[in-house]
Amino acid sequence: MDQVIQEVRDELNDAIRSNRVVLPTLPEVALKVRDAAEDPRTDSSGIARVIANDAALSARIIRVANSPLLRAASPILDLRMAISRLGMQYTCNLAIGLAMEQMFQATSDAVDRRMREVWTRSTEVAGISAVLAKTFTRLKPDQATLAGLVHQIGALPILRFAEEQRRLLKSPELLDELIAALHGEIGQLILETWDFPPELSVVPTQYLQFDRQPAAADYADIVLVANLQGRIGTDHPLTRMDWHGISAFARLGLDPDFNAMEVEDLSDALSASIASLQ
Repeated sequence: MDQVIQEVRDELNDAIRSNRVVLPTLPEVALKVRDAAEDPRTDSSGIARVIANDAALSARIIRVANSPLLRAASPILDLRMAISRLGMQYTCNLAIGLAMEQMFQATSDAVDRRMREVWTRSTEVAGISAVLAKTFTRLKPDQATLAGLVHQIGALPILRFAEEQRRLLKSPELLDELIAALHGEIGQLILETWDFPPELSVVPTQYLQFDRQPAAADYADIVLVANLQGRIGTDHPLTRMDWHGISAFARLGLDPDFNAMEVEDLSDALSASIASLQ
């Protein structure tokens, strides 16, 4: 299997270099939101005007602002109220992340299904990441959400490549192995191409490095623990690991046996956070 994965890695890298497989670009609305956020002259009304051009994205932002997790005193009825509730930076990061959903589509039913599975999983990890960041660290929940949404972005080119290489679709096990082995390095390349900050760009390569030892908790730690928390109760291979040797738990101040879904207040917050992103 390792030899096959290396062969496909070489083929895929060659396809990327020759532009036969094109790395995904940020959706136009995400680029416009980021440009607006980086312009010191832009106020919340300017951000609202950019996001308002995408009705679906506007509705998603309002939905998040109405999440029980944010404990709004009154219902959020429009985009400007949502931005006021969330803050400009939180809104911008959320908009950039949620706008990516449109990239997780394919013409082939088999690949389209896999892409939607990746996106669903990403929203779950993002929702858990936001709660972990808010509850146990001083890291920004909006950045943690974005980190969760992009942690498997490297799966996109692999699945696009699989559309052309039908032999990969005939072996779901091989495709799973390829995504597991390759999505990290490709994901980091994509995020660096998009000019994401380093603390987010490294998440795809580091959220599965269980022996990593940063000086303090970071977004890769958040996504690492969120990914594990999201696997509890499944038969995923990660659940058969000994989590006591994973230092990310200690940096977050958590016991490796911790299960957020068994803590009543956290369970409700997690459910609300995940639901608001889906």
